[in-house]
Amino acid sequence: MIEQWQIDQYNKDGFLVVQNVLNSDEIGALRKDFDGWVEESRSHSQPWGKIQDGRPRFDIEDDHSAEHPSLRRITSPTEISEAFRRTALDSRMSRIAGQLIGGRGARFHHSKVNSKLPHTATQVKWHQDFPFTPHSNDDLVTVLLMISDVTPENGPLTVIPGSHKGPLFSHWQDGKFTGTVSDEVIREYCGAPVSCYAPAGSVCYMHTRLLHASEPNNTELPRNLFINVYAAEDALPFCENPLPSEHAGTLVYGQASGLVRSTPLELKLPEKPRGASFFVQQAGKDNAA
Repeated sequence: MIEQWQIDQYNKDGFLVVQNVLNSDEIGALRKDFDGWVEESRSHSQPWGKIQDGRPRFDIEDDHSAEHPSLRRITSPTEISEAFRRTALDSRMSRIAGQLIGGRGARFHHSKVNSKLPHTATQVKWHQDFPFTPHSNDDLVTVLLMISDVTPENGPLTVIPGSHKGPLFSHWQDGKFTGTVSDEVIREYCGAPVSCYAPAGSVCYMHTRLLHASEPNNTELPRNLFINVYAAEDALPFCENPLPSEHAGTLVYGQASGLVRSTPLELKLPEKPRGASFFVQQAGKDNAA
């Protein structure tokens, strides 16, 4: 699926972009369902739908309108789309994730679509993924499938190479879980970001500890990502899944060992958002307790 030099690069930098992971027919099936959700969003002025814990499945940006749709998040799309389910659980994309986890078995943890439609305000502040989904070990990989072409201009993922080997930073500020690192961390660690962009069908594989962010999309081109998180099958979750799904825990690579593996780590457990997505936490608008 991928070669040893690519695995070595992932281990060194904490991320790896692989092109042509999905073919045009597979991407076309995902786009068809996504485009249907965008059309549906035109009739809504508030987040809508429902996932397992009762929160909305579809989340919209503050600048959303029928004339200017700004659908920014679809939670657990594997539950409502066969194309998304198949891609997440049984595809070359998920098998490569298993390789990068280290040849151990790998389990599906959660999925979402993060969308930046043309000229929309959605941005993601600097953070690491692991503090949102802490496990007994950190062999987790976040997989970002590019449903549309991602360019340097339309709000690509930006990362800090090698930061996965550094500390786990607090995502609590002033006693509140904000889902972001502090301004001091940004000044010290985030001064030389690298952008991750490639044609549709490409995938960025990112270590769960890697510092990353992204800016709004100010172009005419959409930037749509199907994001899946996979964990080593011997990694035990330490808290409730922030994006619950009927598919959570599905083995997608290797075999189950029946073991739990622990590695040294220390962090404060996250708060689960009450709103539709972590965007409300990063914006300081969530009232999670």
